[in-house]
Amino acid sequence: MASIENYDESSIRVLKGLEPVRERPGMYTRTDNPLHIIQEVIDNAADEALAGFAKKIQVTLNNDQSITVEDDGRGIPIGLHPTEQAPVVEIVFTRLHAGGKFDKKAGGAYAFSGGLHGVGVSVTNALSTQLEVAVTRDGAVHEIVFADGGQVKTPLFKSGDAPKRKTGTRVRAWPDAKYFDSPQIPVNELIHLLRSKAVLMPGVEMTLTIEKTGERRQWLYTDGLRGYLKEELADTELLIPAFSGREYADKHNEHFAEGEGAEWVVAWSVEGSVVRESYVNLIPTKAGGTHESGLREGLFNALKGFAEMHSLLPKGIKLLPEDVFARASFVLSAKVLDPQFQGQVKERLNSRDAVRLVGGFVKSALELWLNSNVDQGKKLAEFAIRQAQARTRSAQKVEKRKSSGVAVLPGKLTDCESHDTTRTEVFLVEGDSAGGSAKMGRDKEFQAVLPLRGKVLNAWEVDRDRLFANNEIHDISVAIGVDPHGPNDNPDLSGLRYRRICILSDADVDGSHIQVLLLTLFYRHFPRLVENGFVYIAKPPLFRVDVPAQGKRPARKFYCLDQEELASVREKLITKENVREQSLTVSRFKGLGEMSSEQLWETTMNPDTRRLLRVGYGQLDSDQTNQIFDMLMGKGESAQRRTWIEDKGNLADLDV
Repeated sequence: MASIENYDESSIRVLKGLEPVRERPGMYTRTDNPLHIIQEVIDNAADEALAGFAKKIQVTLNNDQSITVEDDGRGIPIGLHPTEQAPVVEIVFTRLHAGGKFDKKAGGAYAFSGGLHGVGVSVTNALSTQLEVAVTRDGAVHEIVFADGGQVKTPLFKSGDAPKRKTGTRVRAWPDAKYFDSPQIPVNELIHLLRSKAVLMPGVEMTLTIEKTGERRQWLYTDGLRGYLKEELADTELLIPAFSGREYADKHNEHFAEGEGAEWVVAWSVEGSVVRESYVNLIPTKAGGTHESGLREGLFNALKGFAEMHSLLPKGIKLLPEDVFARASFVLSAKVLDPQFQGQVKERLNSRDAVRLVGGFVKSALELWLNSNVDQGKKLAEFAIRQAQARTRSAQKVEKRKSSGVAVLPGKLTDCESHDTTRTEVFLVEGDSAGGSAKMGRDKEFQAVLPLRGKVLNAWEVDRDRLFANNEIHDISVAIGVDPHGPNDNPDLSGLRYRRICILSDADVDGSHIQVLLLTLFYRHFPRLVENGFVYIAKPPLFRVDVPAQGKRPARKFYCLDQEELASVREKLITKENVREQSLTVSRFKGLGEMSSEQLWETTMNPDTRRLLRVGYGQLDSDQTNQIFDMLMGKGESAQRRTWIEDKGNLADLDV
């Protein structure tokens, strides 16, 4: 082992097998409790049901803290892998990025699946003290046992005979308590998960058994989403009957793969709480994502078109998506061929195509429904219009209160039309050229642009009284409508003009430097904006991949945030869609100024497809944070800063 003083070849450690999972479990799963690693096993069973091969899934919470998941699907293959020369069932549980979900050619084993990373059950194995797998197929039962974080304890062996027609997989796992804040499975969350799976798979029976109490619960839904939402809303009075539908692309669809689409049910209520649940390939997406954005867009566009056709909109009232969506409860189940999630936990869908996929199908279905039920359609439209009128009145009141004595807005600020501070946002853009693209590409209704010339002053050691001597800082303060303040002050935030203050800079080292300077300014002199979650960092892409037209499929383009994402997109196109590598064109953006207004809107400014990182406080307390800022931004700390950079330089992920 290398000493602290010696940095040589022996200092480099290579993590093999499942070691990366055990070293950094938080990168692969939730660490508050073991439910997610068990959900990975349940999801595999659900994928079998989704593919039409399983009708029963049983989950048992055993007395010894283990959990058993059993299905009557086809059973994991037990034969030797043609290239790896090991039993397939062993590979699935011991190798990251291995599974049937990657085989998309000619229909593959799973055309639509939530588990597309190929790390799911191997993570379960890595974070368990013991894991047992029993596979029933081909007239026999085969078992394999793993222990100590995924090591094969008992190699695959035949444990008995079985009826020829009987198939299935049983997995029993003992989660390792040292990797989780609590070793207990939250039963209510598990019940909700199993119940929702039953809803999304009509005809599939889900069973939960708790050995400790003897409790046994069963779910089998035939009415699907509609019955589930009706049950969840209970006695809530609906404005109009629930709107439900389902639509999937056929083989003649030019834009989407056969089978892609969605099923939904939407209900509007005047009062009470709303219920909102969404799923992608049966995986619950608690944080929503682009499929929910598509649902919102489809509902809005259809109702807006209906209201305009029947001349229902009063003069001066502009209908917005939130007016239609504010009182909507829904359950949405989308099928996407290759879903891109935010993180391994898969709580948010990032696939940009899902907006068009769901939005297009929902819009056409609701248009048909509204024109077939005109009275109900008018009732819904009038309700949305009342929401818009109330919002407009509220915004006018706020603006009137703020108008007296406000400073003259900076001339280079291109302001938005709306004064509704619950949805307005301003982009602090690096450079005048990028500012021009942002101005043309933005939604002028609620997005403002303030271009910044050059690098902002390092404000860490600048007195508050001297801040306004710098023109850029003066313009930022006046534009956002909040005066500089300290951490112990209680500034008047009623003048805040924007709900989101977004830092938009190039995806390079200079852009990162500008981000740091602006974050220093906000942390030092506008701390309340950071504490309240008003400051964001926009994440523009670094690469663009152009894919030529293939048969009926039109030309496409993909935007990638970094090198890792670029590699993932290339692999998907080449291995899964059979696109020739030579036909791909990869472009690199040198800066925001190279992007057209349409590209900047699509990748960085469109609320449905952009990536915004909210700025907040991390694990360090205020004293520790101040020490870090002092060391990094203080003028007299060059020696300490150099030492820190030398010590931490290996952590930098530089794009040079």
